[in-house]
Amino acid sequence: MLEYLKLNNVGPAQEMKMEFTPRMNIITGDNGLGKSFLLDVAWWSLTRKWPHDLNPSLTSGYPARPTDPKKQATIEFRLTSKVKSVNYVSQYSPRNEAWVRKPGRPWNPGLIIYAHADGGFSVWDPARNYWLGNKSDIDIPERLPAYVFSVNEVWDGLEVVMDGKKAIVSNGLLRDWAGWIKENGENARRMAAILAKIAPTGELLGPGPLVRLSVNDARDIPSIKTAYTDQVPILHASAGIRRMIGLVYMLLWSWNEHTLAAKNLGEEQTSKVVILFDEIESHLHPRWQRLILKSVLDITKMLHEEATIQLIAATHSPLILASAEPTFDSTKDAWFDIDFDQTDRTVKLAKKEFIRRGTAGRWLTSQAFDLASQGRSIEAEQAIAAAEALLGRRRDGDILKQEEIDLVDQGLRQTLPDVDRFWLRWSAQIGELRSST
Repeated sequence: MLEYLKLNNVGPAQEMKMEFTPRMNIITGDNGLGKSFLLDVAWWSLTRKWPHDLNPSLTSGYPARPTDPKKQATIEFRLTSKVKSVNYVSQYSPRNEAWVRKPGRPWNPGLIIYAHADGGFSVWDPARNYWLGNKSDIDIPERLPAYVFSVNEVWDGLEVVMDGKKAIVSNGLLRDWAGWIKENGENARRMAAILAKIAPTGELLGPGPLVRLSVNDARDIPSIKTAYTDQVPILHASAGIRRMIGLVYMLLWSWNEHTLAAKNLGEEQTSKVVILFDEIESHLHPRWQRLILKSVLDITKMLHEEATIQLIAATHSPLILASAEPTFDSTKDAWFDIDFDQTDRTVKLAKKEFIRRGTAGRWLTSQAFDLASQGRSIEAEQAIAAAEALLGRRRDGDILKQEEIDLVDQGLRQTLPDVDRFWLRWSAQIGELRSST
């Protein structure tokens, strides 16, 4: 589990620090301010490997570098390993273009699952990736430092080179799910149960029959049942459905492989699971966005019954924050926001007090998103601003011209719907404005 992270001269800010909570951590902020970057650094702190270094086909997860190459850069973190809390500070070595780390194997923070924004995944398994290092009296086989999947490899399988030989470490979603359906065993039932859990009320999402895409394609392709049909080949499903099924598969795959590896090694299953999730709302309809936080936690807990689950998620969605309100507990959960300070032109990260706002619209005007209104268009906001300025001038005693009043009124009529609450204020005062000209 990740407890603390502090960056100096790394990323968009001179300094960033976060004290993580043990259950749910939500990160908000504008594009380009470092949300994905923080998740990459969190993964590296837990596993000591950058995702892109392990799989160059990934479109994210590149190694962090100093903001100012002439100054010292450090990454400091604290994590809970299998037996103790560990503090560590890593410095960047410009000559080696790498982060200095403690020799030997990494600490054991539990099972780490990183859902990348593009649909790829990275998995670090304490039973399979916790290497021992070289010892002169033991012939230790090579172990992968982590499993990193591009989005295509999630679906088609992951093949790596180990000891100079190709090895298939994952069959991929298509083959695995088809195999589970044919076996009609526990994994098929788990997949069906999890799909039912992630679907909004009134939606139907479940496994359909195996299908063929064409006479020239010999693959058995899983299909899904929806409210409107009994079979949609999964490759023809929407981006949102594929994103969710990819998540479900990776959660189930990582649990399966960890369980089997722990059993074969005669070890206990991990007691900690950390999920890093970038753009958790990506491709999802608002009805699905309202469920995703709870679904991820519930599904992980269903698979890892005895484990402690920590979620660190980045989002742009006000519905994600609104959906967290019923279960948010400040002793177990936290909200962090990254802002660009216009005054001193710096990026700043801060833990914010989580206040229930009730609706996504009210979250839009909160510090998480900083909009001037609850979802109005830019043109409507500009029209209201012009009207507010006109009303302010009238209060200050200015004599207004009929033409400028008509121009502002026309701007409001062109941009605001009839049900907009601003009409109550404007209608109550426009008569007075015109009578004063």
